[in-house]
Amino acid sequence: MLDRAVRRSRTSVGTRVARLRSKGYQIAQCALAAGLAWFIAKDLLGHPTPFFAPIAAVVSLGTSYGQRLRRVAEVTLGVAIGVLIGDLLVVWIGSGWWQLVLIVVLAMSIAFLLDGGQLFTMQAAVQSIVVSTLVPDPGAALTRWTDALVGGAVALLAATLVPAAPLRRPREQAAQVTRKIAELLRASADVMDSGEVEPALELLADARATDYLIRELQSASEEGLSVVASSPFRIHHRKDQRRMADLVDPLDRALRSTRVLVRNTAVSAYRRRPVPRGYAVLTRDLADAVDLVADELAANRRPTDAEPALLVVAQGTGHLERSDALSVEVLLAQLRSIIADLLLLTGMDPLEASDALPPTR
Repeated sequence: MLDRAVRRSRTSVGTRVARLRSKGYQIAQCALAAGLAWFIAKDLLGHPTPFFAPIAAVVSLGTSYGQRLRRVAEVTLGVAIGVLIGDLLVVWIGSGWWQLVLIVVLAMSIAFLLDGGQLFTMQAAVQSIVVSTLVPDPGAALTRWTDALVGGAVALLAATLVPAAPLRRPREQAAQVTRKIAELLRASADVMDSGEVEPALELLADARATDYLIRELQSASEEGLSVVASSPFRIHHRKDQRRMADLVDPLDRALRSTRVLVRNTAVSAYRRRPVPRGYAVLTRDLADAVDLVADELAANRRPTDAEPALLVVAQGTGHLERSDALSVEVLLAQLRSIIADLLLLTGMDPLEASDALPPTR
């Protein structure tokens, strides 16, 4: 148990470090955008303390490529409305607790009337609070509004400058998911052969910890689509990104089916129910075919070259020995399910993938 805990902690640390590396460009971009917004507002426009400019730039960009252009618009308009409402009402009614209540109500109501999103509305409320309490200087209204526009403009420019890494990440993550499926299949075949309980339980724990892979794949796919939608310099990658997005659901189902196969393999080992030899052989063959799929995805190609290997394994499922044990029957069903889902990656439609599976014995 101690060894498993150590391995899991190392995996967790490794995953977090990898996530930090994947966000390195966004963090650097936010930092540079904040500095540039401050430089323009203070040194070029002569504003004494333009803290709205870097705030607008950083909040607009965020650490995700998703819906950046919308965030830029919502933050810029939200800050502008909040500043305007706060400044006007402070001039007319002064500042205090009841004035603050009125200012926030009006700022959020106007944001809702303009059909703004949640970020738009919250920025309007927050900036109205800042203006009416921390910076009660009505003479600086236009300056603060200009700062918000400067930050939004810098964020808008930065949002169009996107590296190639977010476009590579979906296929890299898809390849990682498929390689994990192959790894779990090989380990399952070993357990089918040996029938040992301890390796089976360790394999089951490993399989149950794979949910994050699909979450990372979904996030990578969404970011890739957002990049090609927001950056004119990356629009020619749109077709590739849409093709990768279509692979998320089949990979998700294939990984889920693999987890079910692992669970039933562990159940067979725990209950000392032998699995026919042919199941382990076919599972290893399937793992080899999955590796071919991963190689094609890593090379940014539709894995059509892996289709013949998958079809050979599919035909093999029609000759496997049947068993009275329910766990063994589930193994057969899951092997066929994994193959059908992987065939979708090669370009087959669901009916073609189902027809590629022969009748069982």
